[in-house]
Amino acid sequence: MLTLEQVGAGYGLSRVLNDVSLRVGPGELVTMLGRNGAGKTTLLRTIVGLHPVAAGKVTFAGNDVTGMMPHARARSGIGYVPQGRGIFPHLTVRENLRLGLAARFGRGEGRGAKLPDYIFDLFPVLARLSERKGGLLSGGEQQQLAIARALASKPTLLLLDEPTEGIQPSIVQDIQAALKRIRCELNVAMLLVEQYLDFAWSIADRFYVIQRGSIAAAGDTRECSADSVAHLMSV
Repeated sequence: MLTLEQVGAGYGLSRVLNDVSLRVGPGELVTMLGRNGAGKTTLLRTIVGLHPVAAGKVTFAGNDVTGMMPHARARSGIGYVPQGRGIFPHLTVRENLRLGLAARFGRGEGRGAKLPDYIFDLFPVLARLSERKGGLLSGGEQQQLAIARALASKPTLLLLDEPTEGIQPSIVQDIQAALKRIRCELNVAMLLVEQYLDFAWSIADRFYVIQRGSIAAAGDTRECSADSVAHLMSV
């Protein structure tokens, strides 16, 4: 599904990612762990094409997408939920969701494409708040909206950047349940950047830990405990 081979990226002369290699298989949920500033967000932005690749290769669904523009990657089936959510505060919930349809216009679906029924099934709160402005939602509601907007594009791979950050525990549980259903019922593969180890271990098949822009550890969450990598996350 997704493969990175010795990928490097940076800002100007400053290299942030160094020889990063990883894979996410079809329908698999993989978590990327690491301290603040380790390069996790830069990695996701590089995968979706918002940050240029300085070295290495990114392959998605059997195609080399290393030099592909962000909108083309979205149309190929990559959905992205950025850190900070990135919703439009002056648009309603439904208008925010409809923005996610744009990625489907290049797949033979006209501008009459409709929101998938499963969005409001996964996130019923959004149905109740569909005409409310995004800026009036709580942090947890905004996070659910950001995930739902990405799902509106009907992705086969979903990248999520710290979806539990700043979210109250009850909403974290709702998001956890939704992600499990997205993987199992929709067969969407996911790469999840996360700081909360218990959350990551509760839903991920495999993990990577990134330190100073390089992969420091990797493994199967069923074979390795969260405690075994906790020291790599501490400041």
